[in-house]
Amino acid sequence: MLALLHTSPVHVPVFDALRDGEAPGLRLRHLVRPELLAAARELGPEGVAEEVAGALGEVVRAGARAALCTCSTLGPVAEAAGPALGVPVLRVDRPMAAAAVAAGPRIAVLAAVASTLAPTGELIAEEAHRAGRRAEVRTLLVPHAWERFESGDQEGYLAAVADAARRLRAAGGLDALVLAQASMAPAADLLGDDDGAPVLTSPRTGLVAAAQLASG
Repeated sequence: MLALLHTSPVHVPVFDALRDGEAPGLRLRHLVRPELLAAARELGPEGVAEEVAGALGEVVRAGARAALCTCSTLGPVAEAAGPALGVPVLRVDRPMAAAAVAAGPRIAVLAAVASTLAPTGELIAEEAHRAGRRAEVRTLLVPHAWERFESGDQEGYLAAVADAARRLRAAGGLDALVLAQASMAPAADLLGDDDGAPVLTSPRTGLVAAAQLASG
């Protein structure tokens, strides 16, 4: 069984569908804790580390063999909890960060929540160091996008993300454009197929990597 820690219920059907396509037969256990992101935005991720570890501990005791944190803000403290829990814990954006580093040094990160920017930038730097490569990361917060997400305006949220991504790609000078949060992934489908920098998202690659950990 693979446990998934979410901070929004919108992720549950997304990852169920990915499981059906990428790892049929894998049992998922979803844990939705939106209050953890709200607290982390106020206190910082370290301020909710104990709560994140406790939430993951619940699903490990229920039989999970690995866990995937789908929140990019909570990802660092979720991974840090893994050794004490005795199971591998993966943040959903780690495989995406590795792919960004492999694409080239000029990486832009788009986020809808400010608390995501620092953890994502640090993750890319970590993956660059691991690969022995250089990374020049610039970050951009999509204004007012998260307010739309929280109000349930999914269409407006994704349109704002896609518009920001489109402008970044049009400006050129990028090797990869990272959509930092899992909830942003559908915006990539709005961009069309052109010659701009590749747009990287986290749900599919994160699920595939975590499924391998759960079955290993």
